[in-house]
Amino acid sequence: MISAPSGTGKSTLINSVLAMADQTSLPLELSISSTTREPRQGESDQDHYFFISLEEFHKLREQDFFLEYAEVHGNYYGTSFEFVRSKLESGVNLILEIDVQGFRQINDLDLSYKSIFILPPSMQALEDRIKNRGDEDATAIELRLKNAKEELTFASEYQHIIKNDSFELAAKQLYAIIAQDDAYQDKNHEELQQFLAQLLSS
Repeated sequence: MISAPSGTGKSTLINSVLAMADQTSLPLELSISSTTREPRQGESDQDHYFFISLEEFHKLREQDFFLEYAEVHGNYYGTSFEFVRSKLESGVNLILEIDVQGFRQINDLDLSYKSIFILPPSMQALEDRIKNRGDEDATAIELRLKNAKEELTFASEYQHIIKNDSFELAAKQLYAIIAQDDAYQDKNHEELQQFLAQLLSS
């Protein structure tokens, strides 16, 4: 389970890790979630998300269809329990790109997993990245920044924390954790906790 505030570079890191897994024949895939938001440019149904209506989402939620679900930036996202089960039973490791709300739901279940939180290099860098996307209005940007600060307060609940100040290093660290490479250890855990405190105070 990988979480990070919007604009941290989480999706780009995950794509890099998936490419590494392909090169090393590690069976690894990104879990596909259901969402009520509209597709963005370049996104297609069942490849990036299962795009469904709000009514259908609520219906599936009432049927306990979702392993976890959350409302993020005014839209709903959920992970299908059956999708995850079928992938794991076929020997595929799954990455869940997940919101803090979803992480806390799964954290309460008796499942074996690794949890990783990705930190931005600074709050200013995070703000710049969100603004430079160009597809958000001022209200949406303000909401994302507010949510980012709130999400950071939960980082210490995760088993691993990665600081994305060097993309290449962060990608290698992320892959090593997923591949259970003993060469990677959280040697700088205390330093990361201090950096997290600085982010929260900025």
